Amino acid sequence: MNVAEVIRGDGPVILGMPHGGTYVPPDIAVRLNDNGKLLADTDWHIRKLYEGLLPSATIVAATFHRYVIDANRDPSGVSLYPGQNTTALIPTTDFDNQPIWRDELSAADIAERRNEFHAPYHQALANEIARVKAKHGVAILYDCHSIRSHIPFLFEGTLPSLNVGTDMGKTCDAKIEQRTFDIAKASGFTHILNGRFRGGWTTRHYGQPATGVHAIQMEITQSDYLDTEAPPFAYSESMSAKLRPHLKAILETLERTAKEITHG
Repeated sequence: MNVAEVIRGDGPVILGMPHGGTYVPPDIAVRLNDNGKLLADTDWHIRKLYEGLLPSATIVAATFHRYVIDANRDPSGVSLYPGQNTTALIPTTDFDNQPIWRDELSAADIAERRNEFHAPYHQALANEIARVKAKHGVAILYDCHSIRSHIPFLFEGTLPSLNVGTDMGKTCDAKIEQRTFDIAKASGFTHILNGRFRGGWTTRHYGQPATGVHAIQMEITQSDYLDTEAPPFAYSESMSAKLRPHLKAILETLERTAKEITHG
């Protein structure tokens, strides 16, 4: 099984999708409890939401579910948000802090899944970043995420629709951050820069502007493109149609900005 689906484009933008996969190997699936089998914390329909918005973009999408192992967590297990509620490299609970496994995970489970899923996904992503940078002199990784708008365990109240994360400006050129957020502000959707979600491990790990690799994360509330944030998590064509033009504008702006950065 390929742990990462790679669709190569000829432009400088890469779309990372670490949480859209739903595959759980049978030997792992049998260990999930009934709650875990719902796979509720998936970035539902994230591929469809971004489909066709920037034909020149490269896509690197994890095929496995985040309950198998979270491709957007530090492989060492260090927390992204010390002092705040979050989920682990291999989650033991869902976003509502409810158990998802029938039995306890062992150190061997973590090591095996890190080697079989996490590492190959990131090798595929690193390969594409290197390829794109070699071709264009710069690479912009745009990490695509979505999440339910109300999750009391993780945050208070309602999450803004568009959550832009650059780890407080560390992971990309200032133009990338500013222009992305300017479009978010003008979109009519609620928005925030480096709020509750300021960029996961992928954004922080690869975003090294001094080397020509820039990374930015977009976390979108699922209430803005799904019919419901509960099963069956159906995609809404009418709602997504209002959101997609703004995402398209962001991606096209990133592509133009990449060329500007490259040519000074």
